[in-house]
Amino acid sequence: MKLDRILPYARQLLERAVTKGDVVVDATVGNGHDTLYLSQLVGEHGRVYGFDIQKEAIEETATKLEEHQLRNRVMLFQEGHEMVEEAIPPVHHGAIAGAVFNLGYLPGGDETIVTRPRTTITAVKKLLEMLKPGGIIVLVIYHGHPEGAVERDYLLRFVQTIDGETAHVLRYQFMNTQTPSPFVIAIEKRESRS
Repeated sequence: MKLDRILPYARQLLERAVTKGDVVVDATVGNGHDTLYLSQLVGEHGRVYGFDIQKEAIEETATKLEEHQLRNRVMLFQEGHEMVEEAIPPVHHGAIAGAVFNLGYLPGGDETIVTRPRTTITAVKKLLEMLKPGGIIVLVIYHGHPEGAVERDYLLRFVQTIDGETAHVLRYQFMNTQTPSPFVIAIEKRESRS
C-alpha cells in the first residue's frame, strides 16, 4: 500500500513541524506511546508536556519514559488537556511546535472515561494560540463508539470555523472501510503576514 496509514501519517506531520530542542504537547498521554515518541523527537534540549486525567495513564507513561531514560524531557500533568495554557509556563506560549491528541478512551482502560468535545475544543483553541508559526496540531479521531461519533461531529464543525488566514486545516481519512476507522485532522498555524 502506498498511502500512509493513519498513525504513521500523524507522526509524519509532527516530524515535519518538530525539530530538536522544540517544545511539544501530548494532549492525551494514554499509554505513553506518543509521549515517548515526542521525547525522542525533541531531543535532549527539548520539552514535552503531557496531559491525561487518568492516574494509570500518567503512571504508565512515567514508567515507559524512565525505562528509556527520557523522563527528564517530559512534564506530566494529571489534568485535562483544556488546562494547557495554565499548566505550561508562559515562556513557552507562542513557542510550541506541535501537539497531538488521540481522542476516545484509554486503550485497555475504562471505556466510559472518554475525551469530550467541549474540553477538546477548548484545548485546541488554546494550543492554536500557543503554537509558533508553522506549528501543527494533530488530532487522531476514533469515532467507532457513540461518544467518539459525537466528538467527531463537534470537532468537524469547529475546525471548519477556523479562519483560513490563521491556520490551514486538513482531513486525512480512508473513506471506503467497513467500520468507522480513525482519521486525522491537522491544523497548521500559518506564518504571520507583514
